[in-house]
Amino acid sequence: MAALVYFRKISEDGELVRYEFGDDPDRFTRHLTMDKESRTSSADDGRADYSFVKASRKINALREERDRWPDRGMSVS
Repeated sequence: MAALVYFRKISEDGELVRYEFGDDPDRFTRHLTMDKESRTSSADDGRADYSFVKASRKINALREERDRWPDRGMSVS
């Protein structure tokens, strides 16, 4: 079974980056907040489930690869 998660940046300041994410790129249902310094994330709804982990890991991987926080993306496995 394939797992798919899309994400899009909604805000960024000096300390935090916020993303919306979900399985439908036209209707995001959840949000996560990434701490820029520690690169740790938290799910705004408190649910650290598989979709949250996939989005968070992909965001961090793209940040490492591009040296900037991605505006949008997706992860599929």
